[in-house]
Amino acid sequence: MKDKTVLITGATSGIGEASARKFASLGAKLILCGRRLERLKKLSIEFKELYNNDPYYLSFDITKKNDVEKFYENIPHAYKDIDILINNAGLALGLEKMQEASIIDWETMIATNINGLLYITRLVLPNMINKNSGHIINIGSIAGHGVYSKGVVYCGTKHAIRTLSQGLRMDLCGTKIKVSLIEPGIVQTEFSLVRNRGNAEAAENTYKGIVPLLPQDIAEAILYCINSPMHINIDQLVIMPLDQASLTMSNRSQ
Repeated sequence: MKDKTVLITGATSGIGEASARKFASLGAKLILCGRRLERLKKLSIEFKELYNNDPYYLSFDITKKNDVEKFYENIPHAYKDIDILINNAGLALGLEKMQEASIIDWETMIATNINGLLYITRLVLPNMINKNSGHIINIGSIAGHGVYSKGVVYCGTKHAIRTLSQGLRMDLCGTKIKVSLIEPGIVQTEFSLVRNRGNAEAAENTYKGIVPLLPQDIAEAILYCINSPMHINIDQLVIMPLDQASLTMSNRSQ
């Protein structure tokens, strides 16, 4: 992994942070993006001390095309040759029925979960195609396989990621570029805290009575996809806690 450059969006918490830690420990050259600059600085200092790993990091708004383009243009030459893109940035906002929900929340989810993924992927792809090598990992969700009330637009964005991943795989067929979609069930991250607008008690209820997945579990799954032999592409990987049987069914007797 020491000869690989890895770009991770949403690297300041959850699956993105766990992935950054995993790849830093393996000696990868890291590009870390996220909304919270102080967390990026803290991770950079920690990685230098623990692993002698010096990531390039920058905080910008992935929902704004001009900001994404400026970020990409300013990546230092030493980090420019990206081998692995992990599209992890994403969020859910609110738990209201469609007729009651905030349109601003919808726009934020669509801009982050879909547009942000498209913007950064479009910029990274040409160089991967030129060298005929690379791997794009999209982090979706089991919500891309179904739908539930009070989460319709969020589910719609995850269905979109599933479609975009499949379409990208088709467009790149015949190249040596891999595309993998990882779709977790319930993972204990800041996801629910953000969705519940900082209400810690409501967020904790998401995990009440079950043993959820951990961000490290998904980081290991990402590494598994990347380390698969060249003739193998892990197209879709659905990962569920043992206590979760479907999008809407979980055992909460723990």
